[in-house]
Amino acid sequence: MKHQISLGRRFLGLSIDWLMCYAIALGFFGGSGSLAERAPQARLPHLAIFFIEVLLLTAFGGATAGHRMVGLRVVQFGSGANPTPLQALIRTILLSLVVTAITYDENGRGIHERLSGTKLLDTRKGKK
Repeated sequence: MKHQISLGRRFLGLSIDWLMCYAIALGFFGGSGSLAERAPQARLPHLAIFFIEVLLLTAFGGATAGHRMVGLRVVQFGSGANPTPLQALIRTILLSLVVTAITYDENGRGIHERLSGTKLLDTRKGKK
């Protein structure tokens, strides 16, 4: 069975997570001044916050905030169970390397999904 989650929904979910983490990093680590002055100070904290958000929410809830908003959920590829913390860690490390998140196989799974043994499911009513 082919995996039919659109790239648009994947990108939207990822963008929501990325922007939320950026806002948190700017708020806590950006200092004061204009956005142009604050942004460089928030770069590393932003990546760290994104990594932690994706890791924890995937490992313990099966979906990031962005995934939930667009109706997606991360599960183990074989069983459909919630991903293990190790699977979430592997997936998060590879997702943070962005290139793995934009390369897909014929079933619509990214490298980060194949190497972590996970896949995305559509959680919207009436979809599988």
